[in-house]
Amino acid sequence: MNETQLRSALIENCLTLERLGVNQGMAGNLSVRCGKTLLITPSGVPYDQLTPKMIAKMPIHGDYGAWKGPLPPSSEWRIHLDILRAKPEVGAVIHTHALHATTLSLLHKPIPAVHYMIAAFGGPTIRCTKYAPFGTKELSDVAIEGLIDRQGVLLGQHGMIVTGASLGEALWRAVELETLAKMYLLALSVGQPFVLPDDEIARTVEKFKNYGYQPEKLAAMTTKKARAARNQAKK
Repeated sequence: MNETQLRSALIENCLTLERLGVNQGMAGNLSVRCGKTLLITPSGVPYDQLTPKMIAKMPIHGDYGAWKGPLPPSSEWRIHLDILRAKPEVGAVIHTHALHATTLSLLHKPIPAVHYMIAAFGGPTIRCTKYAPFGTKELSDVAIEGLIDRQGVLLGQHGMIVTGASLGEALWRAVELETLAKMYLLALSVGQPFVLPDDEIARTVEKFKNYGYQPEKLAAMTTKKARAARNQAKK
């Protein structure tokens, strides 16, 4: 996508998160890598009022914290910027206050491998960090520590962060993390859930390299269908 498309995609993903109940109001923030810069949702604007021009733009390297746009970036810009700096494979970051994930973060309770879908996050647990004040470098530091070898983390008494190679992949993980958190809380309410062994999750992580969010497969199918339709029209 070019910059214009990425700005629109950020807004579309914001609205999707809200529609799916994975975020509410102005609580969360999203960013996407755009060349040597990142595009990030601004501070204090309800999702349904966002326009592409309101999206802030920040250099990933260089003047730390510099930004361009009519509105300042989210107060959590450090998390987004520092993750993209530390993880060049990451193309998008989503931070939300999803209800069930945030509830676990209030308890400082990591999510164990109670369901095989935890493999979508790279390992047998989704960690929970210690508490750190919002908008601080301390919070960014604990988030990055929690994301070592992982694609998702709970922030102590705060919410969740997920990453992805693209906005679509990050959105997929945000929904999956909230679903895992909900299932874990429901299971705990009636008993002690069984935890899958680490070696099983390791095998599943390998399987997930050809499973889950696969946009390239969808694109190939769409191209194939379009080509078939063109060929049929020529007959």
